[in-house]
Amino acid sequence: MAEDSGKPPQKPYDYLLKFLLVGDSDVGKQEILSELDDGAAESPFCSGSAYKTTTILLDGKRVRLQLWDTSGQGRFCTIIRSYSRGAQGVLLVYDITNRWSFDGLDRWLKEVDEHAPGVPKVLVGNRLHFAFKRKVGERDAQMYANRHSMAFFEVSPLCNFNIHESFCELSRMALQRNGMERLWRSNKVLSLQELCCRAIVARTTVYSIEQLPLPTCVKSYLKSYALTTTSTQLKYTHSQRKSNGRKLRFISTPTSPGGDTRTSCVPRNSCTIS
Repeated sequence: MAEDSGKPPQKPYDYLLKFLLVGDSDVGKQEILSELDDGAAESPFCSGSAYKTTTILLDGKRVRLQLWDTSGQGRFCTIIRSYSRGAQGVLLVYDITNRWSFDGLDRWLKEVDEHAPGVPKVLVGNRLHFAFKRKVGERDAQMYANRHSMAFFEVSPLCNFNIHESFCELSRMALQRNGMERLWRSNKVLSLQELCCRAIVARTTVYSIEQLPLPTCVKSYLKSYALTTTSTQLKYTHSQRKSNGRKLRFISTPTSPGGDTRTSCVPRNSCTIS
Protein backbone atom coordinates (compact mmCIF):
# COMPACT_ATOMS: atom_id res chain seq x y z
CA MET A 1 0.00 0.00 0.00
CA ALA A 2 2.89 2.34 0.75
CA GLU A 3 4.41 1.72 -2.66
CA ASP A 4 1.13 2.44 -4.43
CA SER A 5 0.62 5.68 -2.54
CA GLY A 6 4.06 6.91 -3.57
CA LYS A 7 3.33 6.59 -7.30
CA PRO A 8 1.98 9.66 -9.11
CA PRO A 9 -1.65 9.32 -10.23
CA GLN A 10 -2.02 8.18 -13.83
CA LYS A 11 -3.44 10.80 -16.17
CA PRO A 12 -6.71 9.87 -17.88
CA TYR A 13 -5.32 11.02 -21.26
CA ASP A 14 -2.15 10.76 -23.37
CA TYR A 15 -2.09 14.20 -24.98
CA LEU A 16 -3.60 17.58 -24.11
CA LEU A 17 -4.53 20.06 -26.84
CA LYS A 18 -6.05 23.52 -26.71
CA PHE A 19 -8.40 24.54 -29.54
CA LEU A 20 -10.29 27.76 -30.31
CA LEU A 21 -13.67 28.05 -32.04
CA VAL A 22 -13.92 31.38 -33.85
CA GLY A 23 -16.53 32.88 -36.12
CA ASP A 24 -19.36 35.37 -36.18
CA SER A 25 -22.08 35.31 -33.56
CA ASP A 26 -25.02 32.96 -34.08
CA VAL A 27 -23.17 30.54 -36.35
CA GLY A 28 -23.77 27.66 -33.92
CA LYS A 29 -20.47 27.19 -32.11
CA GLN A 30 -22.29 26.23 -28.91
CA GLU A 31 -24.39 23.77 -30.91
CA ILE A 32 -21.21 22.03 -32.04
CA LEU A 33 -19.82 21.84 -28.51
CA SER A 34 -23.08 20.48 -27.14
CA GLU A 35 -22.67 17.31 -29.20
CA LEU A 36 -19.34 16.47 -27.55
CA ASP A 37 -19.05 14.51 -24.34
CA ASP A 38 -18.27 16.78 -21.41
CA GLY A 39 -15.02 15.74 -19.75
CA ALA A 40 -15.43 17.98 -16.69
CA ALA A 41 -18.11 18.10 -14.06
CA GLU A 42 -17.97 21.89 -14.01
CA SER A 43 -17.00 23.98 -17.01
CA PRO A 44 -15.87 27.49 -16.07
CA PHE A 45 -17.50 30.35 -17.90
CA CYS A 46 -16.13 33.83 -18.34
CA SER A 47 -17.39 36.94 -20.09
CA GLY A 48 -17.67 36.36 -23.81
CA SER A 49 -16.37 32.81 -23.99
CA ALA A 50 -17.26 29.32 -22.85
CA TYR A 51 -14.85 26.54 -22.02
CA LYS A 52 -15.41 22.83 -22.39
CA THR A 53 -13.23 19.74 -22.15
CA THR A 54 -13.71 16.45 -23.94
CA THR A 55 -11.65 13.36 -24.69
CA ILE A 56 -11.45 11.66 -28.06
CA LEU A 57 -9.77 8.42 -29.13
CA LEU A 58 -7.29 8.92 -31.96
CA ASP A 59 -5.45 5.85 -33.30
CA GLY A 60 -5.56 4.18 -29.91
CA LYS A 61 -4.42 7.29 -28.00
CA ARG A 62 -6.58 9.36 -25.65
CA VAL A 63 -6.47 13.04 -26.57
CA ARG A 64 -7.92 15.55 -24.12
CA LEU A 65 -9.25 18.68 -25.85
CA GLN A 66 -9.68 22.06 -24.18
CA LEU A 67 -12.21 23.90 -26.33
CA TRP A 68 -12.69 27.65 -26.06
CA ASP A 69 -15.77 29.13 -27.72
CA THR A 70 -14.95 32.78 -28.37
CA SER A 71 -17.81 35.17 -28.86
CA GLY A 72 -18.40 36.39 -32.39
CA GLN A 73 -19.09 39.98 -31.40
CA GLY A 74 -16.50 42.55 -32.37
CA ARG A 75 -16.10 43.86 -28.82
CA PHE A 76 -14.73 40.44 -27.79
CA CYS A 77 -11.80 40.46 -30.22
CA THR A 78 -9.50 40.98 -27.24
CA ILE A 79 -10.54 37.53 -26.03
CA ILE A 80 -8.91 35.96 -29.07
CA ARG A 81 -5.69 37.80 -28.27
CA SER A 82 -5.65 36.43 -24.73
CA TYR A 83 -6.85 32.88 -25.36
CA SER A 84 -4.80 32.37 -28.55
CA ARG A 85 -1.68 32.02 -26.40
CA GLY A 86 -0.87 28.34 -26.29
CA ALA A 87 -3.60 27.43 -28.76
CA GLN A 88 -2.66 24.44 -30.94
CA GLY A 89 -5.59 24.48 -33.35
CA VAL A 90 -8.46 26.65 -34.57
CA LEU A 91 -11.90 25.84 -35.95
CA LEU A 92 -13.28 28.60 -38.15
CA VAL A 93 -17.06 28.22 -38.07
CA TYR A 94 -19.61 29.75 -40.45
CA ASP A 95 -23.28 29.14 -41.16
CA ILE A 96 -24.05 27.69 -44.61
CA THR A 97 -27.41 29.54 -44.56
CA ASN A 98 -25.76 32.90 -43.84
CA ARG A 99 -23.53 34.30 -46.57
CA TRP A 100 -22.46 37.18 -44.35
CA SER A 101 -20.89 34.77 -41.84
CA PHE A 102 -18.82 33.20 -44.63
CA ASP A 103 -17.70 36.57 -46.02
CA GLY A 104 -16.50 37.57 -42.53
CA LEU A 105 -14.03 34.69 -42.31
CA ASP A 106 -11.22 36.86 -43.69
CA ARG A 107 -11.41 39.08 -40.61
CA TRP A 108 -11.24 36.10 -38.23
CA LEU A 109 -8.46 34.49 -40.23
CA LYS A 110 -6.45 37.70 -39.99
CA GLU A 111 -6.91 37.77 -36.21
CA VAL A 112 -5.83 34.14 -35.87
CA ASP A 113 -2.77 34.54 -38.10
CA GLU A 114 -1.74 37.61 -36.14
CA HIS A 115 -2.01 36.15 -32.65
CA ALA A 116 -1.50 32.41 -33.33
CA PRO A 117 0.55 32.15 -36.51
CA GLY A 118 1.08 28.77 -38.07
CA VAL A 119 -1.46 26.82 -36.02
CA PRO A 120 -3.51 24.20 -37.92
CA LYS A 121 -6.96 25.34 -38.96
CA VAL A 122 -10.15 23.55 -39.98
CA LEU A 123 -12.99 25.30 -41.79
CA VAL A 124 -16.41 24.15 -40.56
CA GLY A 125 -19.68 24.85 -42.35
CA ASN A 126 -22.39 24.47 -39.73
CA ARG A 127 -26.10 23.60 -39.97
CA LEU A 128 -25.95 21.20 -42.87
CA HIS A 129 -29.45 20.04 -41.91
CA PHE A 130 -30.65 23.36 -43.38
CA ALA A 131 -29.12 22.58 -46.78
CA PHE A 132 -32.38 23.57 -48.50
CA LYS A 133 -31.69 27.13 -47.26
CA ARG A 134 -28.05 27.05 -48.36
CA LYS A 135 -26.46 30.39 -49.21
CA VAL A 136 -22.82 29.20 -49.31
CA GLY A 137 -21.91 26.54 -51.87
CA GLU A 138 -19.80 23.60 -50.81
CA ARG A 139 -17.43 24.18 -53.73
CA ASP A 140 -16.84 27.82 -52.74
CA ALA A 141 -16.02 26.79 -49.17
CA GLN A 142 -13.71 24.00 -50.35
CA MET A 143 -11.82 26.41 -52.62
CA TYR A 144 -11.48 28.88 -49.74
CA ALA A 145 -10.13 26.15 -47.47
CA ASN A 146 -7.64 24.99 -50.09
CA ARG A 147 -6.46 28.56 -50.67
CA HIS A 148 -5.67 28.96 -46.97
CA SER A 149 -4.32 25.41 -46.41
CA MET A 150 -7.20 24.33 -44.19
CA ALA A 151 -9.18 21.13 -43.89
CA PHE A 152 -12.90 21.47 -44.57
CA PHE A 153 -16.02 19.84 -43.12
CA GLU A 154 -19.71 20.54 -43.30
CA VAL A 155 -21.35 19.50 -40.03
CA SER A 156 -24.79 19.12 -38.54
CA PRO A 157 -25.29 19.18 -34.77
CA LEU A 158 -28.88 18.03 -35.25
CA CYS A 159 -27.79 14.57 -36.43
CA ASN A 160 -24.22 14.68 -35.06
CA PHE A 161 -22.71 14.56 -38.54
CA ASN A 162 -18.95 15.19 -39.06
CA ILE A 163 -18.49 16.88 -35.68
CA HIS A 164 -16.28 14.20 -34.16
CA GLU A 165 -14.44 13.82 -37.48
CA SER A 166 -13.57 17.51 -37.66
CA PHE A 167 -12.06 17.51 -34.17
CA CYS A 168 -10.14 14.30 -34.90
CA GLU A 169 -8.66 15.82 -38.06
CA LEU A 170 -7.64 18.99 -36.24
CA SER A 171 -6.08 16.91 -33.46
CA ARG A 172 -4.11 14.88 -35.99
CA MET A 173 -2.84 18.06 -37.67
CA ALA A 174 -1.83 19.56 -34.31
CA LEU A 175 0.06 16.43 -33.24
CA GLN A 176 1.88 16.29 -36.57
CA ARG A 177 2.86 19.95 -36.30
CA ASN A 178 4.29 19.44 -32.81
CA GLY A 179 6.25 16.35 -33.84
CA MET A 180 4.22 14.01 -31.64
CA GLU A 181 3.02 11.77 -34.47
CA ARG A 182 6.21 9.69 -34.37
CA LEU A 183 5.49 8.85 -30.71
CA TRP A 184 2.08 7.28 -31.31
CA ARG A 185 2.46 6.10 -34.90
CA SER A 186 3.95 2.75 -33.82
CA ASN A 187 1.12 2.19 -31.32
CA LYS A 188 -1.82 3.12 -33.49
CA VAL A 189 -4.58 0.61 -34.08
CA LEU A 190 -3.99 -1.18 -37.38
CA SER A 191 -6.80 -1.60 -39.85
CA LEU A 192 -8.11 -5.07 -40.68
CA GLN A 193 -6.79 -4.72 -44.23
CA GLU A 194 -3.25 -4.00 -43.05
CA LEU A 195 -3.35 -6.91 -40.60
CA CYS A 196 -4.41 -9.26 -43.41
CA CYS A 197 -1.66 -7.93 -45.68
CA ARG A 198 0.94 -8.53 -43.00
CA ALA A 199 -0.23 -12.10 -42.50
CA ILE A 200 -0.25 -12.89 -46.23
CA VAL A 201 3.07 -11.23 -47.07
CA ALA A 202 4.79 -12.95 -44.15
CA ARG A 203 3.84 -16.38 -45.57
CA THR A 204 4.53 -15.89 -49.26
CA THR A 205 6.80 -14.05 -51.70
CA VAL A 206 6.21 -11.17 -54.07
CA TYR A 207 6.28 -13.49 -57.09
CA SER A 208 3.83 -16.03 -55.69
CA ILE A 209 1.20 -13.38 -54.88
CA GLU A 210 0.05 -13.56 -58.52
CA GLN A 211 -0.94 -17.22 -58.03
CA LEU A 212 -3.27 -16.46 -55.12
CA PRO A 213 -7.04 -16.72 -55.83
CA LEU A 214 -7.68 -13.05 -55.10
CA PRO A 215 -9.09 -10.11 -57.10
CA THR A 216 -6.63 -8.13 -59.20
CA CYS A 217 -6.96 -4.97 -57.10
CA VAL A 218 -6.14 -6.92 -53.93
CA LYS A 219 -3.12 -8.55 -55.60
CA SER A 220 -1.73 -5.19 -56.69
CA TYR A 221 -2.14 -3.83 -53.17
CA LEU A 222 -0.38 -6.88 -51.73
CA LYS A 223 2.50 -6.50 -54.19
CA SER A 224 3.05 -2.85 -53.35
CA TYR A 225 2.80 -3.65 -49.63
CA ALA A 226 5.32 -6.49 -49.97
CA LEU A 227 7.75 -4.38 -52.00
CA THR A 228 7.54 -1.53 -49.51
CA THR A 229 8.14 -3.87 -46.59
CA THR A 230 11.05 -5.58 -48.35
CA SER A 231 12.74 -2.31 -49.30
CA THR A 232 12.45 -1.09 -45.71
CA GLN A 233 14.06 -4.28 -44.40
CA LEU A 234 16.87 -4.09 -46.97
CA LYS A 235 17.54 -0.47 -46.08
CA TYR A 236 17.77 -1.41 -42.40
CA THR A 237 20.12 -4.34 -43.14
CA HIS A 238 22.36 -2.14 -45.28
CA SER A 239 22.58 0.48 -42.54
CA GLN A 240 23.51 -2.24 -40.05
CA ARG A 241 26.32 -3.53 -42.26
CA LYS A 242 27.56 -0.02 -42.88
CA SER A 243 27.66 0.75 -39.18
CA ASN A 244 29.91 -2.23 -38.50
CA GLY A 245 32.72 -0.46 -40.37
CA ARG A 246 34.40 -3.70 -41.50
CA LYS A 247 35.98 -3.88 -44.96
CA LEU A 248 36.47 -6.83 -47.27
CA ARG A 249 39.74 -7.39 -49.12
CA PHE A 250 40.59 -9.99 -51.69
CA ILE A 251 43.61 -12.27 -51.28
CA SER A 252 45.05 -13.88 -54.37
CA THR A 253 46.99 -17.13 -54.17
CA PRO A 254 50.70 -16.48 -54.89
CA THR A 255 52.23 -18.42 -57.80
CA SER A 256 55.82 -19.46 -58.40
CA PRO A 257 57.86 -17.99 -61.26
CA GLY A 258 57.86 -21.37 -62.99
CA GLY A 259 54.12 -21.39 -63.21
CA ASP A 260 53.59 -24.08 -60.55
CA THR A 261 50.86 -23.22 -58.17
CA ARG A 262 51.86 -23.44 -54.55
CA THR A 263 49.60 -25.14 -52.13
CA SER A 264 47.73 -22.61 -50.03
CA CYS A 265 44.98 -22.87 -47.49
CA VAL A 266 43.39 -19.69 -48.89
CA PRO A 267 41.58 -20.22 -52.21
CA ARG A 268 42.04 -17.80 -55.12
CA ASN A 269 40.03 -14.58 -54.93
CA SER A 270 38.62 -15.47 -51.56
CA CYS A 271 37.79 -12.66 -49.17
CA THR A 272 38.60 -12.24 -45.53
CA ILE A 273 37.29 -9.74 -43.03
CA SER A 274 39.90 -7.30 -41.77
